[in-house]
Amino acid sequence: MTLDISSVLQGGYNHPLSRQWQSRRGLDKSMLMYPIFVTDDPTSRVEIPSLPGQCRWGVDRLEGFLGPLVQKGLRSVILFGVPLNCEKDGRGTPADDPQGPVILAIKKLRALFPALFIATDVCLCEYTSHGHCGLLHEDGTIDSTPSALRIAEVALEYARAGAHCVAPSDMMDGRIKAIKRVLIDNGLGNRCLLMSYSAKFASGLYGPFRDAAGSAPSFGDRKCYQLPPGAKGLARRAIQRDVTEGADIIMVKPSLPYLDILADAAQLAPDYPLAAYHVSGEYAMIVAGARAGVYDLRVMAFETTESIVRAGATLILSYFTPQFLDWL
Repeated sequence: MTLDISSVLQGGYNHPLSRQWQSRRGLDKSMLMYPIFVTDDPTSRVEIPSLPGQCRWGVDRLEGFLGPLVQKGLRSVILFGVPLNCEKDGRGTPADDPQGPVILAIKKLRALFPALFIATDVCLCEYTSHGHCGLLHEDGTIDSTPSALRIAEVALEYARAGAHCVAPSDMMDGRIKAIKRVLIDNGLGNRCLLMSYSAKFASGLYGPFRDAAGSAPSFGDRKCYQLPPGAKGLARRAIQRDVTEGADIIMVKPSLPYLDILADAAQLAPDYPLAAYHVSGEYAMIVAGARAGVYDLRVMAFETTESIVRAGATLILSYFTPQFLDWL
């Protein structure tokens, strides 16, 4: 029997933690997902100057880094690959290399921390020679259909490696349906959650992340596939599209400038968990303001994060996660 995409729900609540995300509540530790940058130098620990307190980590350093956080109540992470020693090409071949940092990290973390929920960002920008999030036509524009299929291939390999969640951040048309289809066809639709960056805007707040991941495009920008900041209607349509195509969680990114979009998502998809990415630039600004004496860091971290919850988020991707494990 071939299941229709809209009929597959179990991937969204297969894991005990993802079951908790199905209900609305106040801020607690289980709502926080910690973004982790994993590099292909296994012993590496490199601080990121524009993202204070955050590092690129080698796979062999993850146990020492994450072990204490898990003891404090860390429930979930999302992995971003930072390949520094591979040969990049036009189709992002290293993205699903079995010896690449993401797949190795998935397997390592599954073995070390069996209860930890492991999500993986799925994109090609860190692995392509041109730094864009998909495959290109000869004129340098995005070729959407093969891009979605290639991204689905990468998502499948992450799921096969043991990821509990795949989270495509590329904003290619049709990639949610392509990923859901390939997960179902390979027996993983009921075991791997699909979290869509549904309303991801072309924001100026991604600078520290691009420093961390080395993912800035080598030419042009991403404004033809990430949403224009004023495009409320496009965001609503993208959210509705991704629900129809089989997403299990809907995400809005960035968070604070787009709380109205997050509130819209809560209305458009009232039966879905909603994620918000408190992105690198937001985090860096809050830290900078605290260091300048403008406000207390803890007070502002709580204020901003609770505003995201108020707007409707049930899951928050946050660089403040380690601090909240102490504060909550």
